[in-house]
Amino acid sequence: MSIGNDACSRGNWLAPTLLAVGLITAARIALLIFNRTDLFVDEAQYWLWGQDLALGYYSKPPMIGWVIRAATELGSDAPFWVRLPAPLFHGATALVLGAIAARAFGPRTALITALAYATLPMVAVGSLLISTDTIMFPFLAAALAGYLRLLDRREAWVAMGTGAALGLAFLSKYAAIYYLICAALTAIAIPSARIDWRTAGVALAAFLATASPNLVWNLANGLATVQHTLDNADWVRDPAARAGLNASGLAEFLASQFAVFGPIPFATLLCAAAIWRRCDPEQRLLLLFALPIIAMVSVQALLAHAYANWAAAAYLAGTLLVVPLLLAKRIWLIASFAINGALSLALPLATTAADTFTLGRDEPLLARYLGRAEMSQAILRVAEAENIGGVVAGDRDVLADLFYSARAHSVEIYAMPPDGRAPHHYALQFPYPGGMDDILIVVRANNPAPCPEAVRISEIAPETGAYRRHPQFAYRAPGDCLSASIPGAGGN
Repeated sequence: MSIGNDACSRGNWLAPTLLAVGLITAARIALLIFNRTDLFVDEAQYWLWGQDLALGYYSKPPMIGWVIRAATELGSDAPFWVRLPAPLFHGATALVLGAIAARAFGPRTALITALAYATLPMVAVGSLLISTDTIMFPFLAAALAGYLRLLDRREAWVAMGTGAALGLAFLSKYAAIYYLICAALTAIAIPSARIDWRTAGVALAAFLATASPNLVWNLANGLATVQHTLDNADWVRDPAARAGLNASGLAEFLASQFAVFGPIPFATLLCAAAIWRRCDPEQRLLLLFALPIIAMVSVQALLAHAYANWAAAAYLAGTLLVVPLLLAKRIWLIASFAINGALSLALPLATTAADTFTLGRDEPLLARYLGRAEMSQAILRVAEAENIGGVVAGDRDVLADLFYSARAHSVEIYAMPPDGRAPHHYALQFPYPGGMDDILIVVRANNPAPCPEAVRISEIAPETGAYRRHPQFAYRAPGDCLSASIPGAGGN
């Protein structure tokens, strides 16, 4: 089966596409310099992972830690350098999708496909905040390109490259495994999209070889990330007690996809699904690399909950599908670019005025991305004023920025020692070991004192930002105060 032919020969698509994507990426990098938001909880955690290069971490595979470490080694630990890979990786993904579209549909569609991807709402957000989706996408797009090429040329080197690309995507985020499921469904539904067993075996072997370092790490660490994945899909542990029909959660998730993929692209994708019988094999193939992902996450949303970005992997093939359809309806294509382009410009501009951009609200629209460094600095000032060398906290949000902000301080940061299985990375890797004379314990204001000997010495209650309604109490306590975890230690 061919999803087109060698359309690259029909014209030079690369130069204009590289220029257009390069200009968008350069503009995003320039605006990132003026981004006034603090590192978010996950971003600070990924930075910390990069300080101790490993083959796996508590909740995610290791690639994002490696990438951030490489970026900060080139520059510094400032938020700009932590986030710099984000627009670069999205730019790379746009070019890979453009290459697929060039071969399938021609140079003009290649340019528009790359621009459509680069201006998707999820890409605009993903270029401002470093995330595992962002790191996974170029590898996942390369795996899709390799798979499509294998349908025409079943060469061993292409199979190995395809498997290795999917393995690198897996090392970035476990959602890459969706593509194995999608490929299997495609082979069942579309006879001309079947790859012979030998070629498939080579690709699968290359995937397993590339992914094996993290697989081995998981086996050596009690399947830590598997346990975290089960925590996210918590109904799997006890379906009878935890699973239920959450219709509102499903509706909320599906509605959010209009914001993730863009209202017109997502509506176009749904329309294509509705006319499945009238779609040609090429369109059905792309649908099968998008719809099953959305369907699987929709089931999770119905039975428990799902975040908006959990189906983001669907929109690589989704972009390749909807752009040719929208090219046949120019007015909708123009409208889509107008909406998504406006969002792509507005979002980074909003971050340059994050502390004053309110849209009529009584607090900044981006308040959850503000005040985190302020909270950490306030805690560290209390510890240094009290001449205390160790801070212990239970709240994952507080711990994330404390570790990041404390890099320039001599204060040691620890997590509450867990009572049972560690609820987050900090409790797993940095539990308070005891042995200090005095410690500063930080807990949420609505939690009790950590032990009878603890003396509250400060309430940290910012007037703006993420902790505006979540003040923290700081207690001075003897070093043997903690014998188990306390309420308020939660997170990923």
